[in-house]
Amino acid sequence: MGPFLAALVVLALTRGKVGILGLLKRMVHWRVRPVWYAVALALPVGIALGATVLNVLLGAQHPSSAELGACPGLIPSFFLLLLIPGIGGARKEPGWRGYALPNLQAGRSALLASLILGIVWAFWHLPLMVAGVISWSDIAYVVVQSVVYAWLFNSTSGSALLAMLLHTMNNAISGGFFHAMFSGADWVRQGWLLVALWCAVALIAVIVNGPEHLSRKHNKQTPTPPESATPISRVA
Repeated sequence: MGPFLAALVVLALTRGKVGILGLLKRMVHWRVRPVWYAVALALPVGIALGATVLNVLLGAQHPSSAELGACPGLIPSFFLLLLIPGIGGARKEPGWRGYALPNLQAGRSALLASLILGIVWAFWHLPLMVAGVISWSDIAYVVVQSVVYAWLFNSTSGSALLAMLLHTMNNAISGGFFHAMFSGADWVRQGWLLVALWCAVALIAVIVNGPEHLSRKHNKQTPTPPESATPISRVA
């Protein structure tokens, strides 16, 4: 809850009620094209599954049938992580993407802003790395993911809700399911395979959408209410 609570405090001090309402509107900004819901929910599944298959092909121990059979439990896990504050990471997104990213994008390209935020976000996880809960590859993992989150955020006119869905699904399917099936060197390799696949997606997003806005139809989001976002004028 730290980034979200920090954003609320700073907005209360700097922009008052208007700023807080703007952030809350981003959290319930659900009117986006259905394809972006598909991206938020399916992309983490595809990447986690792809990394797992590659890991097994490279010599990792095949997950047991009992481990794979626990798949139906991912549905309640997803909603648990999404709806209960303080667990799962979803409540960090209003702080990271809802507040920090728009401010960083003011005067910077969306790509540079996302990389700056990604570095801060990565070191936020440092205690978990030191404790061995997550791999040290998560430094790179989080930085490249930050570019993908910025692409989703800007392409949905600043929906923190879609970022929350992406974050929750990734934690449920990757960290809490597939990655947890491995140990030792296989666990470490899984982490780097995830970095490689997320990096590929980030690279495609930058090439297709351009580094300035990371969106083909919308301007990069800056500190304004979501409804004020305007499409980019394109000349045929």
